[in-house]
Amino acid sequence: MKLVGRYTCPHVRKISIMLLEKEMPFELIDIQRAGGKISAMNPLSHMPLLCTDSGERWFGSAVISDYLEEIYPTPSLLPGDCAGRRWESQIEALADGIINVAERLVSERQRSPGQQLDVLLLQLRDELGGCLDWLEHQLSQGRITTQPLRLGAIAVGCAIGYLNAQRIAPGWCASRPLLVNMVGALFERNSFARTGLPG
Repeated sequence: MKLVGRYTCPHVRKISIMLLEKEMPFELIDIQRAGGKISAMNPLSHMPLLCTDSGERWFGSAVISDYLEEIYPTPSLLPGDCAGRRWESQIEALADGIINVAERLVSERQRSPGQQLDVLLLQLRDELGGCLDWLEHQLSQGRITTQPLRLGAIAVGCAIGYLNAQRIAPGWCASRPLLVNMVGALFERNSFARTGLPG
């Protein structure tokens, strides 16, 4: 099995962590180092892309995670009931939303100071803060857990890892102790350590 992408992409990292937690062997293919274009294999032209040993190609991290859970159900990263799976999907969607906002902040920050839109930056920071506050509240209600490890928590850990790597909202942890504790526990797991960025 081959996973096309880089660990700098939080969506690729999420799928890699799933594979490691399920103890499934895979090869990570860096498309840039390979000299190819991902658009030749994936019509969406972005990472991740999963290539199975039987020749199937799956793209979109939510689709890939669903496929992996179906094909390799042990250990299960999703609850067995529909309501529980829907809840984990919502947490995953929230984590993807954090990544989307963070990518927009990175893009806006790369513009020259005279071209940056202060109103947009404030709006994006407010959106990011709202997402993080929502996570803190859910943790206070015991609705997100790392024991047992679930897909939603993995997605959140990857999103926070991306915020840290890009140095976006460096003070996010000041008023969110439960979220800090959760991601701290996740980052100590072998699967997160192996897919983390150096430095």
